[in-house]
Amino acid sequence: MNDHKEPQVGETIRILRENKKLSMRDLADLSGLSINAISKIERGENSPTVASLHKLASALEIHITDLFRQQIHQFAVFVKSEDAIKLKSNGFTIESLGSGLPNQQLEPFKMTVAPHAGNIPEPISHTGEEFIYCLSGKLEYFVGDETFILEPGDRLLFKASQPHCWRNLGHQPAEVLLVLETDRGKPLPHKIH
Repeated sequence: MNDHKEPQVGETIRILRENKKLSMRDLADLSGLSINAISKIERGENSPTVASLHKLASALEIHITDLFRQQIHQFAVFVKSEDAIKLKSNGFTIESLGSGLPNQQLEPFKMTVAPHAGNIPEPISHTGEEFIYCLSGKLEYFVGDETFILEPGDRLLFKASQPHCWRNLGHQPAEVLLVLETDRGKPLPHKIH
């Protein structure tokens, strides 16, 4: 038995794109990604980075957790450990810790970052706030012009509109609890950096 389910993120992106009557070129223009990159992601030939997921979700005017969703419009969400949805990409594993509530504003994830991996070349920004709680390892987090070193038990809360990125400084995987707060009543920005 698999220890987790791999979401069909590429297929979900394709369906959402087609439902919005967007061509790949349209989505490329809105997201800032190349047509080739989008095509590979949709066909499942390439795993998107965290920054790419943010850019695609913004361009499709959805929240990133919508790409992980199994069941929609529940009033309580319970997920057995063996049914966890995880996405592996370029030194990261992102596990959705809960999605599916109507008008959900908190988007919780567990993120595991491989040793020396990070998204330094692709800082991101988005609406709302972001909370990080370091579970294990040592993670360097850049927010705007500030640098924070997170070790187990350390916490970081910031306005997510500031460019931010991170990297694992250690020789062991780093695990963090990542909680995004968004205002579903406001439109998403067209570009995520």
